[in-house]
Amino acid sequence: MKAKTQTARKAGRIRRAVQVFFFVLIAAISVNHGLEEAGKSIPWLSSASLHSVCPFGGVVSIYQFFVTGTFVKKIHESSMVLMAIVFGLALFFGPVFCGWICPFGAFQEWLGGIGKKIFGKRYNAFIPRKLDSVLRYARYLLLAQVIYMTARSGVLVFADADPYYALFNFWTGEVAVMGYVFLGATFLLSFFVERPFCKYACPYGAVLGLTNLFRVFGIKRNGSTCISCKACDRACPMNIEVSGAGTVRNHQCISCMKCTSEQACPVADTVVLGVGKFPVSRTPAETGDGTAAVADK
Repeated sequence: MKAKTQTARKAGRIRRAVQVFFFVLIAAISVNHGLEEAGKSIPWLSSASLHSVCPFGGVVSIYQFFVTGTFVKKIHESSMVLMAIVFGLALFFGPVFCGWICPFGAFQEWLGGIGKKIFGKRYNAFIPRKLDSVLRYARYLLLAQVIYMTARSGVLVFADADPYYALFNFWTGEVAVMGYVFLGATFLLSFFVERPFCKYACPYGAVLGLTNLFRVFGIKRNGSTCISCKACDRACPMNIEVSGAGTVRNHQCISCMKCTSEQACPVADTVVLGVGKFPVSRTPAETGDGTAAVADK
């Protein structure tokens, strides 16, 4: 048990280190962009705007790029490159960008840590399940609207309401009122709900979430060794019922790995990231022919 705890802590520390690294990197790039506009900059650090280093910019630019060969205003070719890299990772491992890299996702998660200390078990359980299950599809409606309006106007329509942009530029005076509103709402809700923007409003999370349906390496649960303790369910920040799945195909999974046997699950090799299906041993009574058998579940 001690070794298990140490492994879980190590896995958690690695993920936290990755999150902190990208948060600091994006913050530094944002500051450097402001310095460049003032005639100063750090030579070895990118001075690109946040829109240029956001892979979602590539998503909303696809239509215009293939029709006219140009990018949506404020978007750079770097966004297309980043989009390709993130999609490549997602095809194999799911939305690891959301669970490990996205600075705004990490920001919400850190605020949620405070919420957990305040509300304990009530945290992340304030919204009724039926309402929650409906609200989770709101981000797809927002995604469709953003892509449609951007394709028609050639302007990044979500920019003025983007809380991610507002977080890293609140000090510049370039943030629109709606950006502050969305940022403030996300800030407050994060004390009650885990990753509220990710769950209900993030258009890029909606895109990457679809890769959970066909990703190569999935989160898998071994039913033959599962003890139904539901520790995986309690650990999931997105409220996914991992204990009822063979392979997690939920569009909200962010590949954070919190549910796995390396972190939450107390039984080794029961909830893992892998390919294929678990072999499930059956007793002679279950096979009905007096012999043991092995089958895929």
